[in-house]
Amino acid sequence: MAVDVLLGLQWGDEGKGKIVDVLAPKYDLIARFQGGPNAGHTLEFDGKKFVLNTIPSGIFEENTMNLIGNGVVIDPIILKKELDKLKEAGHDLLAKKNLMIARKAHLILPTHQLLDASSEKKMGEGKIGSTLKGIGPTYMDKTGRNGLRVGDIFLPDFKERYNKLVAKHRDILSHYGEVEDFSDREAAFFDAIELLKQFPHVDSEHLVAKYLKEGKKVLAEGAQGTMLDIDFGSYPFVTSSNTTTAGACTGLGIAPNKIGEVVGIFKAYCTRVGGGPFPTELENEVGEELRKVGHEFGATTGRPRRCGWIDLPALKYAIMLNGVTQLVMTKADVLSGFEKIYACTHYKYNGEVIDYMPYDICSIKPEPIWEEIDGWNEDLTGIRQPNEIPAKLQAYITYLENQLEVPVKYLSVGPDRVQTLTLG
Repeated sequence: MAVDVLLGLQWGDEGKGKIVDVLAPKYDLIARFQGGPNAGHTLEFDGKKFVLNTIPSGIFEENTMNLIGNGVVIDPIILKKELDKLKEAGHDLLAKKNLMIARKAHLILPTHQLLDASSEKKMGEGKIGSTLKGIGPTYMDKTGRNGLRVGDIFLPDFKERYNKLVAKHRDILSHYGEVEDFSDREAAFFDAIELLKQFPHVDSEHLVAKYLKEGKKVLAEGAQGTMLDIDFGSYPFVTSSNTTTAGACTGLGIAPNKIGEVVGIFKAYCTRVGGGPFPTELENEVGEELRKVGHEFGATTGRPRRCGWIDLPALKYAIMLNGVTQLVMTKADVLSGFEKIYACTHYKYNGEVIDYMPYDICSIKPEPIWEEIDGWNEDLTGIRQPNEIPAKLQAYITYLENQLEVPVKYLSVGPDRVQTLTLG
């Protein structure tokens, strides 16, 4: 047996949560492998809508277990709010016993959020566009070997370890100015820790190995998108973790030869939240129309997403990095009504025409070269069978498969789980 991986191929917000929810019945374990509560996985079914920030998207499937892996950074306060909302909606995960937490996952402290905000403020116009959830500073403490992990909450000296790290943060914050009072958040933090203690805590590397040895199916769920990877994304406008398939290995403790199918998700167009380069961005009425029709606002922050046409050099780059074996195209329904749509096939870059992602797209802006494609007018939201796909949409899918050299296995035509078609 091998671990399948599902991840985003653009700048995030591709619809990963919905597809994990659709695929969950096929798996025994869904495991988040990186990121933190800056993720916003939106799921819709039975007339209800849920936004998950830290919890894996398989929790609504009765026979599927879920794991928050060691590569994730956890804010206990946000996780408690998430759990409380689910409980109010009739999904008590403590009672259902279908959520486990890796002992080696790192904790986001209230002072991590203060550091995040202070750092962004100091950067001014050059700010990254952080969600201010404290994720970057938490990963910095992790790599700096100062962090606190979930397993530490059971140690008798946990409070001492906490105070030591907070003292370090206070010292750093004092250089930014007066340290904001965070006593309320600190009280909420320790209250949430008590809830955290009630869930099963596991060593994710041993758990996943056990599942595979028993012949069970495991799906690793990513957050954000490939173009936000700390190593291979549009640095420095990236997230603080590895969002690629390699991140699944380190974020769960999986050997590279245990990776199976890699499912890459992309929108039929492209979006980005926050600062940073975006070669195919449409800063005009077309971009506004995509935002309006696609309801392109962040599930976690509510920030308007920047919109543009699909970027094939970036997609090919993401497919190469991740070893993608099958594709999922989402939000095809948003393009209904556009007479013409466009695909960026190459960049004009530094006086050359290239078809790959170069080292620096921040200080040197790639100029997209477009290919015009016929659009379609049909409403797709009621489609439930592949034979109902309009001819021009099918032509667009075939065009992308030829360009990307990977088959499109699933097509999403709306936000609800039933609006997902299996192709081929």
